[in-house]
Amino acid sequence: MFEGVLTALVTPLRDGGLDEPALRDLVERQIEAGIDGLVPCGSTGESATLSYAEHHRVVELVIETARGRVPVVAGTGSNNTAEAIALTRHAVEAGADGALLISPYYNKPTQQGIVAHYSAVARAAALPLLVYNIPGRTGSNILPATMARLADIEHVVGVKEACGDLGQIGEVIARCGSDFCVLSGDDALTLPMLALGAKGVVSTTSNVAPAEMCELVRAYRAGDLERARHIHYRLLPLFDALFCETNPIPVKAALQLMDRIGPEIRLPLTPITEPNRQRLQMVLKELGLA
Repeated sequence: MFEGVLTALVTPLRDGGLDEPALRDLVERQIEAGIDGLVPCGSTGESATLSYAEHHRVVELVIETARGRVPVVAGTGSNNTAEAIALTRHAVEAGADGALLISPYYNKPTQQGIVAHYSAVARAAALPLLVYNIPGRTGSNILPATMARLADIEHVVGVKEACGDLGQIGEVIARCGSDFCVLSGDDALTLPMLALGAKGVVSTTSNVAPAEMCELVRAYRAGDLERARHIHYRLLPLFDALFCETNPIPVKAALQLMDRIGPEIRLPLTPITEPNRQRLQMVLKELGLA
């Protein structure tokens, strides 16, 4: 259902609140660049420090600005199942095309608890749901056998997989079948995951280089492996620089260097260090992005 390059949008901030004109501009630039979908209010969008009102407004604003030109998959995850249900129901009401839900973090539920969590959300909100597996942020890993159980739940259509283990990812693809949409959650693993059978990527890098990420995925899917490999290696320094500090610190710094957003980021995240800012600026210049 969801494939290609979906951008995990940053949330521009100004004077302690949302910078709505900057967010609208980001959405327009993404669509002009040929992106395949937008994902507001994920971890790249600083969802953990958005108020409920801000979270709702970001989702509504992205849907309103996109005007149906690309799918909008709203981040609605929480480690509180009731809260995840409420956020997902709002996404339904706002007109989202799907929802992305991170596996419950901090609580460290059992595999059965993970299944019960997603089952409860799926029963409460009739919307295509993407699971998000990122053990480095949640403290727990969704195992392939568990993912196969999730794939059998009505409305659960795929996963943003960021476990970093290509062996595990291959097993997920093998167990869940071709109708289950596996998307890379790690920009640097997009190409190898496509080779395993993934259908695209939920990308941080595409905030900065949307056309280039689209070209990488489309070249591979068109059978031009040489071109896809060339783009992958060209973007490797950017992949590395955008994760030199905790996401979304570097990507927001990159967009500021490109004059797309202001400098604000919310505590407990802090602005990028000066050495990493200089490194990032050098990479952007080498790629002709700033």
